[in-house]
Amino acid sequence: MIPYLQAEDLTKRYGGLLLFEGISFTIAKDMKVALIARNGAGKSSLFDLLAGKDTPDGGRITWTNDLRIGYLEQSPQLDPSHTVWEEIFTADNEKLQLVREYELALLHHDQEGIARLTGEMEQLGAWDAETEVRQILTQLRIDQLEAQVCELSGGQKKRLGLAKVLISHPDFLLLDEPTNHLDLDMIEWLETYLERSSITLLMVTHDRYFLDRVCDEILELENNEIFRYTGNYSYFLEKREERMESRQAGINRARNLLRTEIEWMRRMPQARSHKAKYRIKAFAGIQEKARQRSDDKAVDLSVGSARLGKKILEIRHLSKSYGDIRLLEDFTYSFSRFEKVGIVGDNGTGKTTFLELITGQQQPNRGSIVPGKTIRFGYYRQEGMAFDPGEKVLDAVNKIAEVVRTEGGNSMSASQLLTRFLFPPAVQYDYIEKLSGGEKRRLYLCTVLMQNPNFLILDEPTNDLDIVTLNVLEEYLHSFEGCVIVVSHDRFFMDKIVDHLFIFHGDGKIQDFPGNYTQFRNARELAEQAIKPVKKENPPREKEKPDAAERNKLTFKEKRELEQLENEIPRLEERKRSLEESLSSGHLGHEALFSVSNEIGEITALLEEKELRWLALSEKDS
Repeated sequence: MIPYLQAEDLTKRYGGLLLFEGISFTIAKDMKVALIARNGAGKSSLFDLLAGKDTPDGGRITWTNDLRIGYLEQSPQLDPSHTVWEEIFTADNEKLQLVREYELALLHHDQEGIARLTGEMEQLGAWDAETEVRQILTQLRIDQLEAQVCELSGGQKKRLGLAKVLISHPDFLLLDEPTNHLDLDMIEWLETYLERSSITLLMVTHDRYFLDRVCDEILELENNEIFRYTGNYSYFLEKREERMESRQAGINRARNLLRTEIEWMRRMPQARSHKAKYRIKAFAGIQEKARQRSDDKAVDLSVGSARLGKKILEIRHLSKSYGDIRLLEDFTYSFSRFEKVGIVGDNGTGKTTFLELITGQQQPNRGSIVPGKTIRFGYYRQEGMAFDPGEKVLDAVNKIAEVVRTEGGNSMSASQLLTRFLFPPAVQYDYIEKLSGGEKRRLYLCTVLMQNPNFLILDEPTNDLDIVTLNVLEEYLHSFEGCVIVVSHDRFFMDKIVDHLFIFHGDGKIQDFPGNYTQFRNARELAEQAIKPVKKENPPREKEKPDAAERNKLTFKEKRELEQLENEIPRLEERKRSLEESLSSGHLGHEALFSVSNEIGEITALLEEKELRWLALSEKDS
């Protein structure tokens, strides 16, 4: 296999903080690899090094010559002065630049330019590129092409950054949390796109279904070491557990041996002749291994919750709209004790508005929300972090409460709570600005749970959290003695947590589905198949095996297909010529120009497909 990327003995520090030291790995052509590590371990920093946006303190990064590298950052760096369309076509690619010129000519009704560029597009074979650009933009719902980048939301910028990097057709793709800000249909489309593409891939993701379907290898960064697993996420969990058990067993053996050696060192000082020096030297190694700790730490979420009364939350005939845009229409529901509800739906269908109505941050147009007297909300908002970057971690938590009640009715200090959330004392006295994105999310989760809520509302809680923390959060929510509402695009997370779903279909329609996301997806697919016309097929009859001469002859069906192709191909060619003449006529309006341009791309692709099939049948017929 051709090694596309070689990282050797990489080391990176930020001030006194060591992210990783002496790590090495290789990624070869056609590999699709996921990188897993805890928050704060330096995943994004490592990606910046690989992409050349930063330099390592030690070690070397070697790329194969002339390799085109695409990098999607967690927060893509885009030019705010560009329009969406200009930003998409900043890639240095001849076909894309030609498509850009052609689209600009359409936009400005430049008939002379359209006529010239139509021929150039044909000559360079750029119609496929133009069609793919349109497909990617459609799937990611990027339609405000003339909007300024500076006017876009964070989610729109992430989708634009993803579209830009996919359209550039890199040989090697670095993706840092690509599923953040994508709705479920977009995630499933991206899965299929990456799975079928020939792009070599290294990505960080918390979406375990996405990881399982797209990647065939996993790299785990832990304790300044890289561990490689050739297999899917389930295989990784199994082998990681074996590795941790083996490591702990080794530490336990070293500790037992250390006790024996200490006894020997103390009891027999006279025996320390030159013959025993090897044992004295080995003692230091045993001592170092025995002092190792098992670093398989997990966030401890054993925080108490307030008592939940009989009346939970009643929603009566709730309606909310903004002008002509209806988000909720006459929605009624009564929550029961310990319910865990998942909310799914496309972006813009009203999911976050629904949560803000429940918590009183917005008021409905009609209807009412009546919470029980004992309800204490804990609201983890998608954009809810509001920490002062110049504030210390411990001070931010102390402002909420200096003492926190735990599950067993005991109490702990804010510092003890932070330690349970994997913020050791040294980090607690650091400034928040030094934390990674995932660590800030974990700190935010800590500040929500420490208020002892009994009704948790979580809006995209999985974004930027590492997989180990997600597993612990899932276990906590599973046993949480209260109600939970979760909005998430993480299908694995939803499948493990929720009892049923609210499906936001848009235009105010909300469906209550009794099951998790996978069950809903399967039910939807069955319903779609049920409305398709069923083709009746005759049962297959056994046939005698034809000899070699007969196998090379066209069947009756293939002869008919060949005849049809010989009629269809000239018609398509004529249609294409007619459309190209229309483009250069100067009489088409703006919308008609776009429509004709798209049709030319579709016909070009169809012609190639039919010509290849005609050639295969013709050779068989000869």
